[in-house]
Formats: sequence, structure tokens, C-alpha cells
Amino acid sequence: MTTMVRQRVDVAAARDLAEALLTDLPQRWAHTAGVAARAVELCAALGPAMSPADRDRVVAAAWLHDIGYADPVRDTGFHPLDGARFLRGAGWAARINALVAHHSGACYVAEVRGLHHELAEFPRELSLVADALTYADQTVGPDGTRVDVRTRMTEMLSRHGATSDNARVHHLRAPDILATAARVEHHLHLATA
Repeated sequence: MTTMVRQRVDVAAARDLAEALLTDLPQRWAHTAGVAARAVELCAALGPAMSPADRDRVVAAAWLHDIGYADPVRDTGFHPLDGARFLRGAGWAARINALVAHHSGACYVAEVRGLHHELAEFPRELSLVADALTYADQTVGPDGTRVDVRTRMTEMLSRHGATSDNARVHHLRAPDILATAARVEHHLHLATA
């Protein structure tokens, strides 16, 4: 008997799932709600550069991007991978799973943690959709407030520490995130020109 995978891109269901999993983690929930709000705002500003279906994907992935921190989801301890695997098991669309797996330069941290083969279960998308998700994540601080990308990276390094996996790959991850931000800001400029 074959299992039917639901190709879900349901923003309300994504929000509900994130809320159910993250409300016991108030700061993570505040960040997630802020990232989702930022994603809605970005998608509206990008206008015709992104289809309505892709806007829904960005917002749904924004709600779901950090569910891997929740105790019921945690497996490897690497939240992008744990979240993506959980979503795959719950029948979410493969593209949503992959966006969650690869948000905000996760591939660099996966490499240093020895999880790059596991992360490769999910294809890394190089698109405005993936860029918008990372930009939304990297322009919202841990408490849900808006910040610029450089401030967010500085805060993250401070919070995780100088010897963390994030710090070890910062020389690779930071240029990628800054390039992502530049691409999104270019699209935003074109949309308002």
C-alpha cells in the first residue's frame, strides 16, 4: 500500500502547528511570529516578483522554520534538519520541508556538525522564495523585533559564543547571508521603483 503525501502549503495550518510546538518556548515563539510577520510584509512588497503560491510558501516556511527547537520534534539537535524531517513525516510539501532544512545558511553549520549528508535529504533551493525566508529570519531578533542583518549576525554570534558551530562557519555563512540580503533588497528596490 502506498502512502499518499499531502502537498500542503497551508499558512493557517503552519501557524497553528508552530504555535502548538513553540508556545512553551516564549522567546522562540516571539521570534517565529516576528519572522512570519516580516515574511508577510516582504511578500507583499515583492509583489509580482513572486507568485501567490510562492508567497504562501514563504509565509508557511517562516512559521515553521524553527519548530526543530521543540522537544517533540528534536532528534539530532540541529533544528533545521529536525524540523524538516518532522514536517516530511507529517506530510508537508517537499518544498516546504526543504526550505525549513536550508534556511539561513544551515548547510554551513550542518557541515561542521557532520550532518551534511543528512541535510542533503532535502534539496537546497536557490530562489527568491528561499532568499525571502532567510531574509525574514535574519531581520528579526530573538525577541521578535526588527533588526538589520549585520546586527542579527552579531547578536547570534554573541548568543551562541565564540567557539560555537555558528562561529566556526561564520566566515562562510556571513557572506552567503549578506549576498541573500542584497538580492532581496535589490528585488524590493525594483518593486518600488
